[in-house]
Amino acid sequence: MTAFIGRREVITLFGGAASAWPVRAWAQQQAMPIIAVLGGALNNAEGQARIKAFTEALQDLSWIEGRNIRLDIRLAGDDLGRIRSHAAELGHISPAAILAIGTPVLVALREVTRTIPIVFANVSDPVDGGFVDSEARPGGNITGFTSFEYSVASKWLDLLRQVSPGLKRVLVLLNPDNYTSRGLLRSVQAAAPSVGVQVVNGRVSTASEIAPVITAFARQSNGGAIVTPDPLTTTNLGQIIALSNQHHLPGIHPFRFFPAGGGLLSYGTGITDIYRGVAGYVDRILKGEKISELPVQNPTKYQLVLNLKTAKALDLTVPLTLLAIADEVIE
Repeated sequence: MTAFIGRREVITLFGGAASAWPVRAWAQQQAMPIIAVLGGALNNAEGQARIKAFTEALQDLSWIEGRNIRLDIRLAGDDLGRIRSHAAELGHISPAAILAIGTPVLVALREVTRTIPIVFANVSDPVDGGFVDSEARPGGNITGFTSFEYSVASKWLDLLRQVSPGLKRVLVLLNPDNYTSRGLLRSVQAAAPSVGVQVVNGRVSTASEIAPVITAFARQSNGGAIVTPDPLTTTNLGQIIALSNQHHLPGIHPFRFFPAGGGLLSYGTGITDIYRGVAGYVDRILKGEKISELPVQNPTKYQLVLNLKTAKALDLTVPLTLLAIADEVIE
């Protein structure tokens, strides 16, 4: 995150030689547009990978930190209090554009500003969420790149059944405060009767609720889990994976880093395409285009990732048909 350096600190930094600091260069530094990032993710490898994809794409478009833009990056995890606090601060700073990572972040920013351009990532169906008038013409100060369409949840159910043919019950682990998770749950519920699967609503609003929900569901056999995307599930992926594997509960996840961390499989969008797209929109905003006229972009490709080591531990045999179409197989 770019620091704000006052005049006194500059004098101290250069041994009191304030006259050596070019006034014009100082003015230019202060006049640089600020590009803010507020993320419902942790400052860990995954959070940094998202930021790296975004900043490298900006560099490819000739927007360089310290040269012609300033970056203000804040990762708050699933702490709604911190998310709201950061959103309020960014409203006062009034950056040229904000990258909003995740639905809770977008909700917080919308409460703060209706004028600062906001480009979102890791959000689904912004029309359903009330963030845009339509995907083709957003109409306000918000647009961006969705991670999932609700229909993908029926694909999650299908993939989980292919890996676990005896599946009769599925736990949909979700944060009920996230409208995206509720939409994905409806998609699973619509698809489940045709394949004879019972759907259990696994509502978790805090990390402490995760273990009791998974443990209670796992007391009966022939179960599996669908983990929906939310800062709560992302932040607590280690706990979710450990509990699922402990109870021999096969699970499908929205992002690659779940099977990379020991989960069974994932089916979702790759971060590179999304964050390069966001950088492209920020570039267009900085060059004067109206955000209200930049259409929302939906995923054009999903990636299937399988963890064969986890499958073996769960006594599952991954069908050759899935191995043939997998984008990545972790062994």
